[in-house]
Amino acid sequence: MTNEFQLSGTSASEALAGTLSPEAFASLGGGQIAYVKPIRSEEAASLFPQARLAPGLQLYTLHAADGTPMMLTDSREAAIASALQNELLTVSVH
Repeated sequence: MTNEFQLSGTSASEALAGTLSPEAFASLGGGQIAYVKPIRSEEAASLFPQARLAPGLQLYTLHAADGTPMMLTDSREAAIASALQNELLTVSVH
């Protein structure tokens, strides 16, 4: 058995990203995967314009796999609980 793929110095995710269109890459995990991101209240205003927030707060957003913000909360645990309640798998992003 031989390996058909040669990834000389390239991570698997970089190799995959190079073969997908931006639209196809954004749709990976659509409707099933989400991620939690820490955010400052000043940044949150651009994602959630209806929120009236004091400056300097540490908040958390729950995002769909394509980056669409879905929820804003003051605790990471609440964001994860919301994902679980909505049957979304949360993943770690760095």
